[in-house]
Amino acid sequence: MEGKSNSGNSMLNLIIRLVLVAVVLGLTSFFTPGFSIRGIWSYLIAAVVITVLDYLIELFMKVDASPFGKGIKGFAVAAIIIYLTQFFVPNMNVSIIGAILASVVIGIIDAVLSVRVM
Repeated sequence: MEGKSNSGNSMLNLIIRLVLVAVVLGLTSFFTPGFSIRGIWSYLIAAVVITVLDYLIELFMKVDASPFGKGIKGFAVAAIIIYLTQFFVPNMNVSIIGAILASVVIGIIDAVLSVRVM
């Protein structure tokens, strides 16, 4: 029975994380020039894509992709993830400057919420 409970909690944690990432993306698109997402489904798809890209980069490159997690390297990786996400998400447009600014905004929101989003 414990296995079911743990898998249920991990699924709930994943859903909560995706919703948090979508909310942070919404705030980021509001405050960041050169970064826009339109539509609730686009926010959710972007949250999934960012979560998957973050996981893959951490798995293969052993780099923490949080904007302020590992200094300039984490900041650069976060900006790259944000920029690449637009190619997988409809109604999402990000310029290079927008990705850099979004990485800063996400880092600030991460610090204020004290939850690791990326």
